[in-house]
Amino acid sequence: MQRRTHPPRADWRRKVESVGLAWHSAAGPYWNEEAHYAFSAAEVDAIEGATNALHAMCLEAAQHVIAHRQYDRLAIPPAVVPLIEASWAQEPPSLYGRFDLAYDGMGPPKLLEYNADTPTSLVEASLAQWFWLQDTHPQLDQFNALHERLIAHWRHLAPHLQGDVLHFVGMDDLEDGVTLAYLRDTAEQAGIRCATLPIRRIGLTGDGFFTDLDDRVLESVFKLYPWEWLVAEDPRFVEALLGLGTRMQWLEPAWKLLLSNKGILAVLWELFPGHPNLLPATLDASEVLTWDAYVTKPLLSREGANVTVTLFDQVLLRTRGDYGAEGVVHQALATIPRFDDRYPVIGSWIIGDAAAGMGIRESRQVVTDNLSQFVPHVIEG
Repeated sequence: MQRRTHPPRADWRRKVESVGLAWHSAAGPYWNEEAHYAFSAAEVDAIEGATNALHAMCLEAAQHVIAHRQYDRLAIPPAVVPLIEASWAQEPPSLYGRFDLAYDGMGPPKLLEYNADTPTSLVEASLAQWFWLQDTHPQLDQFNALHERLIAHWRHLAPHLQGDVLHFVGMDDLEDGVTLAYLRDTAEQAGIRCATLPIRRIGLTGDGFFTDLDDRVLESVFKLYPWEWLVAEDPRFVEALLGLGTRMQWLEPAWKLLLSNKGILAVLWELFPGHPNLLPATLDASEVLTWDAYVTKPLLSREGANVTVTLFDQVLLRTRGDYGAEGVVHQALATIPRFDDRYPVIGSWIIGDAAAGMGIRESRQVVTDNLSQFVPHVIEG
């Protein structure tokens, strides 16, 4: 694993915008093609293998939480538990997820967290870095079958979707809007009839059905909106979902509430202690008293908010944010390699039940946040 620097393409802005990456410089430079990371085939095999193993372990962890009713450990509201359990029992399909991994090319990849519900950086991982590769290193390869796998998995899901239309819903936001448009495009390429709807415009009929702007009943919905926000904003939403039962299908399904919660890191470590792709993690603050270095994360934080890094009882870094009241998890500090004063984190994607590609975001600190840059990669040898 190496980091290489070079001049960007002369018209790189136009080129990344042409594939949908309109937010390449929204809050400072986000897309960075003045560098790339080079991996060997063996290193990519290690990342792919770790991703598949972590996916299987996460499904076991979700089953464990449900079977042993450990919802309070993850601060899951009691009113939401029936929704999770009904979703798990129905075995609805799942589209995707992204594992964030620490990897230095020497030891095994280590799970930092699992973005299981609303993972972002998909357009840059699937399209922007692939076309960068074709322009700059066409003789090389990339761990990137995301586009093809998405279309193939939509084809697999199509017979299991309910109704005639799959609605894509999310916020009126540039990044979310482009991501939804891209996912809708892959679904349409798979032959699925689709529509797009701002989530704030979803209607609710008197008899408990959700509708779109044309008063069509929503039967299958892909949402780019966190489940924890949905269930917290209006109690009527959970009540309506429970009333609808199997008459409505959501991607991602409600049981992803368990895996998008960082408390699942502690459950994983309890179930698979010492696994090479896991870091020690606990929900018990007393356990970390004997740890030399660890990270404390809110159960539901995003973009590195409210993270504290502690080394030998000294706080090295504390990020700001509005999370933490829901509870925290403690995780042993990972070894993240440092290249040119930057710390890369690998986002390894799962489509369906198989690893499908990766993207890299790098920061000038050990916590990846909303100022971190996306950097493309290649496979050499």
